[in-house]
This record gives sequence, structure tokens and C-alpha cells, in this order.
Amino acid sequence: MSSEINRIAVLTSGGDAPGMNAAIRAVVRTASHFDLHVYGVFEGYKGLIEGNFKRLESRDVANTILRGGTILKTARCEEFKTEEGRKKAYDSLMAYDIDGVIVIGGNGTYTGAKYFTEEYDIPFIGLPGTIDNDIYGTDFTIGFDTSINTAVEAIDKIRDTASSHNRLFFIEVMGRHAGFIALETGIASGAAATFLPETDWGIDELLKMLRNAAIRKKLFNIVVVAEGNKNGDAHTLAKLVHENLTNYETRVTTIGHLQRGGSPSAADRVLASRLGFEAVNALIDGIENKALGLVHNKLNRESFNNAITKKKSLDNRMVEILNILAM
Repeated sequence: MSSEINRIAVLTSGGDAPGMNAAIRAVVRTASHFDLHVYGVFEGYKGLIEGNFKRLESRDVANTILRGGTILKTARCEEFKTEEGRKKAYDSLMAYDIDGVIVIGGNGTYTGAKYFTEEYDIPFIGLPGTIDNDIYGTDFTIGFDTSINTAVEAIDKIRDTASSHNRLFFIEVMGRHAGFIALETGIASGAAATFLPETDWGIDELLKMLRNAAIRKKLFNIVVVAEGNKNGDAHTLAKLVHENLTNYETRVTTIGHLQRGGSPSAADRVLASRLGFEAVNALIDGIENKALGLVHNKLNRESFNNAITKKKSLDNRMVEILNILAM
């Protein structure tokens, strides 16, 4: 074990994601195993600037693995985007003699880490905590699996009323720039159609499909829409269908921030625990300024720049599965 790493800071930043607490727990308990001190930073980069630190022991993270949200809280911080703000953060880290920092979050969190580590010689390790699953360099992000389960559970319940009333429901799920949530939700819920930001499938194709379904007397009641769909949100699509096919009674449900909350799934707990463990070990081994993830169930390390700038694409085979099974 390197003598250079004695004190570690850990923070969560950006949107919360189920499993963040499991990652914090893993960081604290792994560090304690190696006799390292861990300081939790409250409210992300804002807390880093303000020096809002607290020493964390193993007992402080007891029974947190099952909790959603983040016990360290999170906040947006415009000040950290400035050189002055990052200098204040550096001063706070120096005041607590911090030797390395573990950040848990998405693209914005990684961007902050990138700029900070280009200016100051304190190693950062990033863990992908976002329900969107849009971080390059990892097959899955912490919180993604739970968000899918939440969306599918909601759709299963909506399907009951949709079938009872022969209504066509448009279900909007999160995903402003990436369709990972909509893709897997669409497959898992058996949606009749799914709109993704990455595809050109549009309203004309949906209308054609609905007309053909009516001829075949096929029950067609669930359409999943990613919020960033280029053809419009769920309300827009529902209105267009109603205007063109008056025999369809349409309804819209936006699942929204329900997808961020709730107890993390077993998959997210295991993923977060593995990555929290690996983050501490990376710092001990002298690895600096890397974003960690799992690719084909093996540990992967990417530069913050790669994680931010390289685009993670949908699996075309999964898109094909989505479209064929929806027929």
C-alpha cells in the first residue's frame, strides 16, 4: 500500500441515482480496511468549495446500502466552473490534508473533475452514478437498472387500465439525450412502440402501425417515449395521433422523477459496491484521474476526457429486438 494515500474525500454530484449510497458505503468500508481516513463532502462540488466535510466511519454507512438518493446530498454548482471556485475547493482539500478524491456522478461531475485535475495535483477517481446510462467506458451506470425496474413496474400497472378502457397510453420516461432507459423499458414492458432520441422512427410510422393494428384487431395500448425524442414529447405525439386517428382515445403519463427514487436493485447495489471498492484500490495503487466502469463485467478505466467526449451508442441489436418484438 502506498504511503502517499492516507485521506480520501468522497462526494456525489449532479442528479441523484439509486445506488449512490451503496458506492459511498463501499468506499468508506474499503478505506477503513486499509486504515485510511475518509471524509464525506456534502452537496457535491458546492461542499468542496465551502469545506463542508465530515469524517465517515464504517458505522456511519450502516444500513445505507438499501437507501435511494444520497446521504451526502447533491447540488448544482456554477462556481466550480470558474477558476476561482476550483481554487477554493483546492484550499478546502488542503485544509483537510486530502490525498485523493472519489466523485460519483455523470458527465457534469466528470467535467468538473477533468478541469480540476488539469489545474491541481490531487488524484480523482470517478464512478458513473446516473440513471441515464450514457457514460462512455462502462456497460452500465449506477442507478440505471433501478430506473428501468421502476418504469416497467409503473407501465405494468398502467397497462391494466389501458386494457380495461381500450385506451392508447403514451408513457414518457427520462432520457433527454440518450435512449437507453426508453430502449430497455420498451423491451421489458412489451411496449407496442418506442420512440428514442437516436432513431428516425416517427409519427408517420406510428400512424401506419396503428392503422394496420386496427385492421388486424390487435390490441395496441402502450407507447414508450424518451423525453428527448426528436419527434416531440409524449403529449405532442398523443395529440397528433388523436388528430389523425379519431378512433383512438389517448392518454399520457410522465413517469418523471419516480425513476430517480426508491431502494436500489440488487444489480445496482452490486455494481456500486464493486466500483466503490475498486475506486479506493485505484488510489492506493497510484492510479490518477480515471473514470471507472465495467465492460463485459471486467473493470475498465477511461480518462475523464474520453468518458466525457466519446459517445456511448445504443446497441443496434437491442434496437432490432425492440422493433421486431413490438410487431
